[in-house]
Amino acid sequence: MMQPEKQLAKWLDELGRVSDEEGKLTRTFLSPAMRRANRTVATWMSAAGLAPREDAAGNLIGRLEGSTSKAKTLLLGSHLDTVRDAGRFDGAVGVLLPIAALAELRRRKVKLPFAVEVLGFSEEEGVRFSSAYLGSKAFTGTLGSADLRLRDAQGISVREALEHVNGRTFSLPRAAHHTKELLGYLEVHIEQGPLLEAKQLAVGVVSGIAGQTRCELRFRGKAGHAGTTPMVLRRDALAGAAEFVTHVERVAQALEPLVATVGTLTVRPGAPNVIPGEVVLSLDVRHPRDQARESALRDLVARARVIAKGRGLALTSKIKQQNGAVACSPLLKDLLDRSVQKVQGRSLSLVSGAGHDAVVMSALTSIAMLFVRCREGLSHHPDEYASPADLRMALAVVVDFLERLAHRESL
Repeated sequence: MMQPEKQLAKWLDELGRVSDEEGKLTRTFLSPAMRRANRTVATWMSAAGLAPREDAAGNLIGRLEGSTSKAKTLLLGSHLDTVRDAGRFDGAVGVLLPIAALAELRRRKVKLPFAVEVLGFSEEEGVRFSSAYLGSKAFTGTLGSADLRLRDAQGISVREALEHVNGRTFSLPRAAHHTKELLGYLEVHIEQGPLLEAKQLAVGVVSGIAGQTRCELRFRGKAGHAGTTPMVLRRDALAGAAEFVTHVERVAQALEPLVATVGTLTVRPGAPNVIPGEVVLSLDVRHPRDQARESALRDLVARARVIAKGRGLALTSKIKQQNGAVACSPLLKDLLDRSVQKVQGRSLSLVSGAGHDAVVMSALTSIAMLFVRCREGLSHHPDEYASPADLRMALAVVVDFLERLAHRESL
């Protein structure tokens, strides 16, 4: 039998070749490649002793029963979709590593007193419908009618896509479990940041996930001829937006651990000889504490209004997405810390600045996260990389964590 870490590496390589685009890795919600990915991972689940199935939202679920019919269930998982031109590790590690861990326990003839479900969520990245977490929302029963009305670039709605795949009318699902049935949810994920590498550690334990607000700001001025309109008479929307962008950077630099990003700018009419009459920009604000994030957002939007007024511009703002900060379970975090200390020698506590399926899963059950070092903190990129040695250590941590939790549940 192949060693579990070598099996994991083989799976990651094979799954990394399942793509909708030639020469690059792209898998989006309910795409042909996502369907192939689910079928492929399902065979690996079966080989590890899990019973795989797919729910109506395209989530892949592999279940291993506990020692009794009344046993509670531990959830482990992440997402199987990717960004465009992605790396092989984001999401996939959190699905495949638990399968390898359970296969190793099966090899050792270790019977867990609780049931386990490994989850491969069908959508987390928000690529196809510009909205994230469709898979975990469906699993937790928090998918809403507004989600079903979202449309992709071809005009297909989420509801239409689901009904095409399922061949029947789609109804909003209830939560897959009652909270009282669950022990919690563990997500293993590459760090997507530089701290573990800076500390020369393979893995770290997440203490919580930062809250996030994503909003849209629209500066409106007046378009005009670039050659005939005097500078003092201009109402240049792009100049106002640019002043705001540099202000956002200064504020975030001064209020660590706040991070704030203007990631997109749409300039209209967008001609080299026309003064910009309108600019629409995105603002992403994150902080481990909700109160600090909300305060910073209010101050930033207030400053945008001041900038707009001083330049004769109109300003509107609209929140597009918002998630509160999520704390990890003290119990699960403590067990995970103990496992990391045993395997690695010491544990490092980290805050996740990125959102994960664990954010949505926290509405259903307590959560924990294990981060794995990735080279240069690089993610959402073809060069994304986690070394075999680091994955081997993460695998050993999860195996030890499962045994610790089994011992605790057996008492």
